[in-house]
Amino acid sequence: MFLDISPLKKYKDYRYIFIGQFISIIGNMMTYVAVPYQVYELTHSSSMVGNISIIQLFSVVIFAIFGGAYADRINRKKIIISGEIIMILCSLGFVVNTAFPKPSLLIIFILVGVFQAASGFHRPAMTAIIQKIIPQQDIKSVSSLNSLIWSVGAICGPAISGILISTLGLKFVYIVDLCSFIVSLSAIFLISNYPIESIVEKKHVLKDIKDGFLFAISKPEILGSYLIDIVAMMFAFPIALFPAMSQNWGGAHAAGMLYSGMAIGTLLVTLLSGWTNKVTRNGKAVVIAASLWAFFILWLGFSNHLFVAVLFLILAGGADGISGIFRQAIWNASIPNSMRGRLSGLEMISYMSGPLIGNARAGYVATLFSVHISLISGGIMCFVGVILTGVCLPKFWKS
Repeated sequence: MFLDISPLKKYKDYRYIFIGQFISIIGNMMTYVAVPYQVYELTHSSSMVGNISIIQLFSVVIFAIFGGAYADRINRKKIIISGEIIMILCSLGFVVNTAFPKPSLLIIFILVGVFQAASGFHRPAMTAIIQKIIPQQDIKSVSSLNSLIWSVGAICGPAISGILISTLGLKFVYIVDLCSFIVSLSAIFLISNYPIESIVEKKHVLKDIKDGFLFAISKPEILGSYLIDIVAMMFAFPIALFPAMSQNWGGAHAAGMLYSGMAIGTLLVTLLSGWTNKVTRNGKAVVIAASLWAFFILWLGFSNHLFVAVLFLILAGGADGISGIFRQAIWNASIPNSMRGRLSGLEMISYMSGPLIGNARAGYVATLFSVHISLISGGIMCFVGVILTGVCLPKFWKS
């Protein structure tokens, strides 16, 4: 019934990764709040906040694909270390830019793009190493532990960020994020080297990428998990609307509560995730969870009070957390480690592109109409899209 923490006891290298990522996610989520809040403060435009996601989208699509391919070709630990160093430099850039009397919006957008590129390039290598460390029987438990990292970070990070922004200022948020990445980098140095599986024929990197796409398309359970996540997030991801919503409910403090809402739901689901090991129909679970996500975002659009909005975000986050556990179970059960880097790149595109497109959509619709219309229309389109995806991919539903 409760969270299984046995992988932390059994696998030393996973312990290092867990600790490093736990610390860095808290700092990263602080910046996740600070950047859109700073952009909204400088421009007072939800569409400009949405543009952050457009920049991130291009970086993710390009660098996750190539990062995945190279994660199956060269030392994965070196890729991770290189990515962490670049992200440290970006955090330092945010600190310096915010110290100016008038921070540069252009520099913010550039740093966001570079940061996301580094994250996109190194994340597939991280996922591939974890799969190499953890045997199949512990995969769902590790998926829940990874969800715990994200949810705790996404609760603590925004809350701390909201307090720091309102008391000490944005610069201190970026300083804390910088320190968190230094801790994460130190933890990565401690893990063992895991050589990639030998490749009989050394192909061109573009051929490797093509092989990864063809493999994903040939597996309905993998393709369905990608598509349903993109559809769910593309229509109903509400993050870009939080700065505007918070203006009516107390500013930075309210923004911190809104950003933490979904993570609270994910955390509650994670702590009670033991039951997921007994579920065998992973695809069906993903469709049901994604449908519930759409339903709760729809009702978020009718919320006129902060605590009601946070409640629906908690429920939505719980539904998304359930979906994430079963999507990771599908991926790890269906993908050999020799292709894990390439498919991890595609996974990252699926779970990142949906929210990034969704943020842009939400911001533009809110600018043209209103925040409420953006949320309600997104929830309806999301529900329809999720159901259609399940109907069009019956093998995914049955997987």
